[in-house]
Amino acid sequence: MAKRASFADEDYWGRPLPGFGDARARVIVLGLAPAAHGGNRTGRIFTGDRSGDWLFRALHRAGYANQPTSVSRDDGLRLRDCYVCAAVRCAPPANRPTPQERDNCLPYFVRELELLERASVIVCLGSFAWDAALRAVGGVRPKPRFTHLSEALAGRFVLLGSYHPSQQNTFTGKLTEPMLDAVFARAKALSSGHT
Repeated sequence: MAKRASFADEDYWGRPLPGFGDARARVIVLGLAPAAHGGNRTGRIFTGDRSGDWLFRALHRAGYANQPTSVSRDDGLRLRDCYVCAAVRCAPPANRPTPQERDNCLPYFVRELELLERASVIVCLGSFAWDAALRAVGGVRPKPRFTHLSEALAGRFVLLGSYHPSQQNTFTGKLTEPMLDAVFARAKALSSGHT
């Protein structure tokens, strides 16, 4: 993937990104992969791109973030009771991660799940994240189908499906802000035991 001209002088290409957020989080948000000119450029997942704009506004409205924007690693954003990460840790070529990349990165997500001892809900942004979460928790049979607001019990976790806040989904109206708000309202209810 070629660098965009406006970022030609930036030295950020190909760095893997860790997750970030509250170490005592009950809710994990699992995305697809860092955006090449968003999280990969800024050094924090979902930061500095339009998908992140949607995500952090929703997290702020739900009370999980102290501010509705995320533009850099040192912008003051703090997450409460929420941890954000991705199934693939590096920006994939042509913005399409392969199953092999997902499987190569899977041990990092498995380790995060072990460390996030209080977590009980995984919000999966898209079917790729849904599949990665199922693999990380050891699979569920029969495999639950991904849809927006789908739920599946997987070990100690409830997987909660959401369409990804990509421009493809937000520009077409497949995902709206009220739909994303409904996901985080449901995540809050599930994580606090109010089902």
